[in-house]
Amino acid sequence: MLPIFILASMAILGLSTLIGVLTNTFIIVVNIIDKIKGKNLSSPDLILATLSASNVLFQFIMLTNDYVSFLHTDLYFTDKVYITFTVLLILPVYSSFWFTVCLSVYYCLQIVIFTHPLLIRLKLAVSRWVPHLLIASIFTSMTTGLPAAWNFYRDEQDFNTSSDQNTEISVPKLNVIYLLPSNLISCSLPLVLVGIADVLILKALVTHRHKVDRNTNGESSGHAEGRVRAARTISCLLVLYLLFYISEIFMFIDVFPPSSPGFCTCLMVIYSYPPAQSIVLILGSPKLKQVSLNLLRCTGAFYTDPPKTVFFIKLSFKKTTQQTE
Repeated sequence: MLPIFILASMAILGLSTLIGVLTNTFIIVVNIIDKIKGKNLSSPDLILATLSASNVLFQFIMLTNDYVSFLHTDLYFTDKVYITFTVLLILPVYSSFWFTVCLSVYYCLQIVIFTHPLLIRLKLAVSRWVPHLLIASIFTSMTTGLPAAWNFYRDEQDFNTSSDQNTEISVPKLNVIYLLPSNLISCSLPLVLVGIADVLILKALVTHRHKVDRNTNGESSGHAEGRVRAARTISCLLVLYLLFYISEIFMFIDVFPPSSPGFCTCLMVIYSYPPAQSIVLILGSPKLKQVSLNLLRCTGAFYTDPPKTVFFIKLSFKKTTQQTE
């Protein structure tokens, strides 16, 4: 009989995977349908679709990784299996971080008003550079992620095999010499870039809102609402990124013992990251949000009373006069 902690973790992971795959696949499918219809995908749509594909890949790998680690511990901690799963997990995580940077930088260049000539040129050409930025993100992720396969060592640890028995096993772990620079390049640096972009967007949002309110007598324009939506999206992504980043660090350096409340909290944050991120992306995109609402209405999950129609009957009165002779 498996411990309750493992059963609960498997159930939560399965549920988060189902939700995450559905929401991220929804983003991909909506953009593919638009492309099939002959519509040109905007730069944000291209980034969202790529980021969602990375999340789907990450969730399937994470599901397989954790289920194997829970159910077949001896097999999981062999060198080939552990190294393979670790590298496969690192690649989509690093890619997701850099794709988030692409989205943040795009919104930052679109919203913030720059005066430097180089930044003005980047602002005008950012839409053309988005595919190249996505390719560069994948290349950077592979460059920093693949070397993990050659940077492992064995560490003796106590593993809880049952409720009342501990077994000492040799666990492969990442070498600090590799982990530190790769983490700085593909985790810390993207986090700093997203944070800078978010600060610049919020600063520009405050300035623009003041100007819009003064020029339009307190009524926000469509551009102002778009800036607010972009700022809200990037801020939410930054919070999720930070929580996921901290949880991953705690898991890597073994801050909490297995099955402890802190360990469970970090695990839940990691499991919920892809579905939470996809929900933020859907709510931040008017197109995706409208399509999702239409689907909910069609399935009956989101029902609104139909508008009531009131009929008016126009009555005409004919005034007659009688003449008396």
